[in-house]
Amino acid sequence: MMRAMTLLSAFLVTATLSSCGVFSSEEEVPIEARSAQEIFDMAQADLDRGAEREAARTFSEVERLYPYSQWAKRALIMSAFSYYEATDFVEARSAAERFISFYPADPDAAYAQYLIAQSWYDQINDVGRDQGNTLEALQALRVLIERYPNSEYTREAELQFDLALDHLAGKEMEVGRYYLKRGQYIAAIGRFKAVVDEYQTTSHTPEALHRLVESYLALGLDDEAIKSASVLGHNFPGSEWYADSYRLLETDGALNASDEGGVLGRIYRQVILGEWL
Repeated sequence: MMRAMTLLSAFLVTATLSSCGVFSSEEEVPIEARSAQEIFDMAQADLDRGAEREAARTFSEVERLYPYSQWAKRALIMSAFSYYEATDFVEARSAAERFISFYPADPDAAYAQYLIAQSWYDQINDVGRDQGNTLEALQALRVLIERYPNSEYTREAELQFDLALDHLAGKEMEVGRYYLKRGQYIAAIGRFKAVVDEYQTTSHTPEALHRLVESYLALGLDDEAIKSASVLGHNFPGSEWYADSYRLLETDGALNASDEGGVLGRIYRQVILGEWL
């Protein structure tokens, strides 16, 4: 009986070890021996549990081991997405750019360009810092809007493009105000004119025109000040900046009596004072 029990125990231990060995060997199957779908599913599982960077690397293995398969195409765009979610924007752009290069006509090419644009847009700095990322974002957003005008991402891209453009104009205004406060009027004029000429659709244009009036008056260039005020009054007649510019011109004496019946006076009386008759 004792011998039988000993043999049974030995058998059970052996069976257990063999069983563990089977499962262990199953878990340690090298990635090169797995199918494209198996690797893709592994990467998806990593992504689902929040391991975005690990998921991105595993998706990349599909592309490496099965480069001409449909799984490789799916894995490449998922790799770009995973890197983006991990805020590894350099790798995200690299993967997205490869996708566009390999599959330019694929429906997901628009999404790849969207990821490129977002990777720059998410890195836009405040107006007090370098705006290189803003310029890159504008370029990538423009490509998305022009190359994929009917994509589901275009409307958002258009809104972000306007916001990024407004951001750049804000940077020019900040520098212009800096020069204006320090009496560096020529430098200030250059910045304000850049806003008027290059970013005229942004929210900063009315103030830029008013600051031009201030700068020109400070230099004794009354005619240029009046021209800027006229543009301001014509395009933004109800703006508080126009009211300020008109009063500034009056105080400075740049408006002579004959101008009371001119364009500036008429706009001021009608829009600012409400004297329509």
